[in-house]
Amino acid sequence: MMMKTPLSEIIFSLSSFVYSEQKFAKLPVVLRIYRDTLITDMKATIKTTVAELLPVLVARPLESDLVMGERAVDSDGGGLSLASKLRSLSSESFVRLLAAIFKVVQAHLMQAAEVKRVIEWIMGNLDGCYATDSVAMAVAHGAAAAEAAQESDTTVVPRISRSFTRNAPKIPLFQGRTNDDSSPNTCKNFRADVLRENTEAVFAACDAAHGRWAKLLGVRALLHPRLRLQEFLSIYNITQDFIAATEKIGGRLGYSIRGTIQSQSKAFVDFQHESRMTKIKAVLDQETWVAVDVPGEFQAIVVSLSSVHDAELGLDHLTSEKVKCGISSGEQHLSMNESEHNADRRNRTLPLSSTGSKEENRAEPTPSIRNDDSNMKEHGSSSSQTLMCGGVGYHMVNCGLILLKMLSEYVDISKCLPALSSEVVHRVAEILKLFNTRTCQLVLGAGAMQVSGLKSITSKHLALASQIITFIYAIIPVDHTDSNMVCSMHEIQDIRRVLFLKIPEARKALLVSEIDRVAQDYKIHRDEIHTKLVQIMRERLLANLRKLPQIVESWNAPEDNDLQPSHFARSVTKVCYF
Repeated sequence: MMMKTPLSEIIFSLSSFVYSEQKFAKLPVVLRIYRDTLITDMKATIKTTVAELLPVLVARPLESDLVMGERAVDSDGGGLSLASKLRSLSSESFVRLLAAIFKVVQAHLMQAAEVKRVIEWIMGNLDGCYATDSVAMAVAHGAAAAEAAQESDTTVVPRISRSFTRNAPKIPLFQGRTNDDSSPNTCKNFRADVLRENTEAVFAACDAAHGRWAKLLGVRALLHPRLRLQEFLSIYNITQDFIAATEKIGGRLGYSIRGTIQSQSKAFVDFQHESRMTKIKAVLDQETWVAVDVPGEFQAIVVSLSSVHDAELGLDHLTSEKVKCGISSGEQHLSMNESEHNADRRNRTLPLSSTGSKEENRAEPTPSIRNDDSNMKEHGSSSSQTLMCGGVGYHMVNCGLILLKMLSEYVDISKCLPALSSEVVHRVAEILKLFNTRTCQLVLGAGAMQVSGLKSITSKHLALASQIITFIYAIIPVDHTDSNMVCSMHEIQDIRRVLFLKIPEARKALLVSEIDRVAQDYKIHRDEIHTKLVQIMRERLLANLRKLPQIVESWNAPEDNDLQPSHFARSVTKVCYF
């Protein structure tokens, strides 16, 4: 690293340079050479930093930020190209490398900025005008001046105190003869040329740093979308800090580096979305439509939506108190869809079922759900049979819990990457559409009999599907005209409200209409399930009515001592049990 020179030596060196009219006339040319030197020095410094730290970071134990097999690292770290070594780094090690580069770049830019301030101070304290013959000499000699200026060494300077700059008196740098016939326009143009070249030198150094940083990110462009959110954020945040610091020092926007981090952020969102779309498809195809217990983590997700809602509205009461209030009034809200809850107790097979039998076995929660459950138990949280939302308890199945978890992850991405909030809303609408469409195909369309191996689609399956669809519809913006949703709006956790916190008002209208269309699709699906359940109940009622005359005749028969319920009573109870 270059040694810092005392302030007096810097002022003396630069002043003695401009004392000479012949040398001073070559100052624009010298500054252009200085600019090229800054660029070369910046690139070399970054290259040296990478070369020194990379072997150390590669030799460190690798964290498990990527699945095994995605790293191609030799046991001794040798035989790999620079790009391969960069790609072999864990996200934590790569951030450490970026942090080291950040420090050296910041130091070099601050030094360049101080040189810029010294030159500006000297130019601002000149007494009189530049001599016409000196300016003409700079134009006449051209290339010769450039070669002579190479002897001039660029000096690294420390920060000049503001008080010194403010209080320093103007000094005549040219002692002796001055040309009274010098053109004011020529002098003005020459001064502007010097100041422009002086500023461009720092701009160029800043651009070089941005370009190298963007190149480092580009080498790992295929890896970053696969990182976990917190790992990607560590890279994203240090890049944003680097951009802010260098733009403040250099005074120029880093378009290249901004474009690189923005494209990688979008690639991250796209990859995360595609992986979730693939996962939810597989989960739906494997769903057996049996109720599962709800781990505490998922109730916490619903509460978190309510917490964000309360914070936005400026409510002072705690979220926990609100949840308790909703639970205490649960019986009142549970009566809102009496036909649905009555139908949930019917276990009648659909007409499309050939055997009329029902699925008795309960499916085990998926591995991800079991892991989440165990993690929550470690924190003292317990499972429950229903998921509370707005004072209503919903029975859940595996796919519903996994979708809720995914929605919370989309919310996290939207909060952490506010520039891509609009993209996240589009992805949420897409995955909600997929879930709704596929659920309709599997349950109402009886597709689960083919893909999940169900023997029939029962009223129990319909009731659970209704619970899931109604729950999702509850956390999507609720249509005020929907009479079935009697919960007031302040009791409903609104995922749209959370997703739209970072979106500009000008872009909200289109996104609101898209989410509203999704909510309407869920409402239609829910109503179709309810219609089917009512149809099943009507069929069961008619079937039981046909048996009623025989039951009435048996009432006149002599009493027997059999304490067991009749066959008719047992069959009706079995069908109605949920």
